[in-house]
Amino acid sequence: MNGTIVIADDESNITDVCRRYLEREGYRVLVAQDGEEALRLWEAHDPDLLVLDVMMPRVDGWQVCETVRARSDVPVVLLTARGEEPDRLLGLTMGADDYITKPFSPRELVLRVGNILRRVGRSAGGAARGASSGVSAEAQRPAGVLAFEGLAIYPAERRVAVDGADAELTVKEFDLLLTLASSPGRVFSRSQLLSLIWDIGFEGDTTTVTVHIRRLREKLEPAPSEPRWIKTVWGIGYKFDAKGQP
Repeated sequence: MNGTIVIADDESNITDVCRRYLEREGYRVLVAQDGEEALRLWEAHDPDLLVLDVMMPRVDGWQVCETVRARSDVPVVLLTARGEEPDRLLGLTMGADDYITKPFSPRELVLRVGNILRRVGRSAGGAARGASSGVSAEAQRPAGVLAFEGLAIYPAERRVAVDGADAELTVKEFDLLLTLASSPGRVFSRSQLLSLIWDIGFEGDTTTVTVHIRRLREKLEPAPSEPRWIKTVWGIGYKFDAKGQP
């Protein structure tokens, strides 16, 4: 079995077809018709990934994502019929790992699920993370620890410590940090980061990168407005400062 997926959507035709496609790939699929049921399944089965429709009765997808993210870094994919930028940004701000606008191809969903689970190493039953995940050939993950003053990144464990305390990062946040920190001083454009981390996502919407950089700074930087490690290169993108000087 490749892992357990919870799909929550009040449209049974969508959950039925997504379940069939995912089960063909070896996933165990649990279906919820509303947000309350999605939360119950998450608590009872500790799934490897959640697929949440935004507009659901009782508890909507935004609320489920927010509740889950407060207690877990399990990957979350949001489904919505609305593709406007504010909706995408809201989902990303709440910690969603991917965002698919309806109508969509179930093959696309399967591909995105597989990509996310490979990155985070959540497969074959459980939330363990391993070194098998990777962002791309260009951003190969080092085997050892990346250690800087006040910041340590453990690629094999997918763990980050700030001043000795673990920081809770989502899948994409970790991948983004590791990509930058693996090449200190190198300037990455937003488009490059979008391609490396979200290799099929968001059709070039680089705002996604901006939102994740902000979230990373909030979690890692002592003073996010004066970052030590993740520096903005105005008009281009971002770089990692190994010296950690504000």
